[in-house]
Amino acid sequence: MLQGINLECIRGDRRLFSKVNFTLESGGLMQVQGANGSGKTSLLRMLCGLSNPAAGEILWNGTAIRTRDNDYFAMLTYIGHLSGTKDDLTVIENLQISSALAGFEVDVGEALDALERIGMAGREQLPVKVLSQGQRRRVALARLLVCKTTLWILDEPLVALDVTAVKLIQGFLEQHLQQGGMVIMTTHQEIDIQAKSIMQLQLV
Repeated sequence: MLQGINLECIRGDRRLFSKVNFTLESGGLMQVQGANGSGKTSLLRMLCGLSNPAAGEILWNGTAIRTRDNDYFAMLTYIGHLSGTKDDLTVIENLQISSALAGFEVDVGEALDALERIGMAGREQLPVKVLSQGQRRRVALARLLVCKTTLWILDEPLVALDVTAVKLIQGFLEQHLQQGGMVIMTTHQEIDIQAKSIMQLQLV
């Protein structure tokens, strides 16, 4: 279970949000919404431990993540709104290296299978610099299929994707939730996901 308790974010002399509270349990989806500049990405970065709230606490199974003495960070996969791929590496190299940096060794067979499932079959040996933005996004999202984590934190995961790819990612999200996983995401696109519980967190 992931909880946010009275979270506050301050950037410079501006308070982006305050008193943000939520509880996310197994099988649950939380969609973070708000206008540009409302702090959506800042909140996601807090939940990943990449920044600290100005006030409040984030708990994983009752323990504050700031203590870093629990299994929280090994249980999450974060994909930001930028794909984070390396232009001079091939598609398969990008997937294997990004997974390794996250603590998951992925062999060639696993990588090829994930890339096929996400619609990148036949492009595995291409350098990422020749891909479209949508294809780069698919490469980044392929990490969800090989890193066996419980919590997926996704910042605009559908950006640059075509309709076919959006439906594909929707299916992966639903399967993850049905298996007891949790998803926190921001998106400006309409997506219909079936989940045990769905929460809308509005930042104002």
